[in-house]
Parts: sequence; C-alpha cells; structure tokens
Amino acid sequence: MPGTVKTILCPVNLRHAADTTGAYATALAEAAMHDADLWVVTVAPEMERNLNIYDSEKYWGQKLREFLAANPPGAVRVQTRVLKGAAHRQIVKFALKSDIDLIVMSSANPRISDYLLGTTASHVVSHAPCSVYVVREPD
Repeated sequence: MPGTVKTILCPVNLRHAADTTGAYATALAEAAMHDADLWVVTVAPEMERNLNIYDSEKYWGQKLREFLAANPPGAVRVQTRVLKGAAHRQIVKFALKSDIDLIVMSSANPRISDYLLGTTASHVVSHAPCSVYVVREPD
C-alpha cells in the first residue's frame, strides 16, 4: 500500500456480527502491523425495523461494545462510533471526514456471492478516498 497507514476503518454489520469477524480480524492484523489506530463503526438505519428501539445510537453502541468484548482488540488502539443512515454513504463520509488511510470491510451477499461484491462494498470501493481491503466472508 502506498503511503503510511495511520488510521484504519472497519465497519461492522452488527445484525450479522458472527459473519463479519474475518474483516475485523484482518483490520486488527493490519492495525498491529502498521501501529495504526482502528475505528470500528456500525451504521444504524435512519428508521429502525423494530419501532421499540427509541434510542438507536445507545442500542447499537451497546451492541458494538458487546462485539468488542467478545472479540477483544488486544494491544490495538480502538475507537468506536455509531453512524446513522445508509451504510454505503456513511462509511465513505466517515472515511473522508476522519482522514482514514485504509478501510477493511467484508463483502457477502449469499444470493450472488460467487459473482459480485456486495452493494455496500462495491459503493465503498468506488467512492472511498483511500484504499479498501475487501474480505470475502464465508457463506
């Protein structure tokens, strides 16, 4: 990768957290190798499917803390954030705003995984201001 990697972004879909640990493990390895800071983010939808969730930022923030507790980052410096909106747009927007050097994310679409990147990963690859490392998660 050209340049120095100081800040890495790893978006995690907490609705499918068990299926995105490969990207998270890769992000941890890259952060350790480059002595980089790691942002682990999740994107909450504008409107929750379950209307009983009144404070989605608090709810998804707790789920993100649970994910990190189940998958400890070791010595890697980790910061977290809950973003709100369309995942593909929010990931790119956060990368631009936070001066991210590398995005490590998963791509999986069980219906067409043998043919295409997932739509979120495809958008991020096309629009990100930095390198994107796409980890294919097993179906």
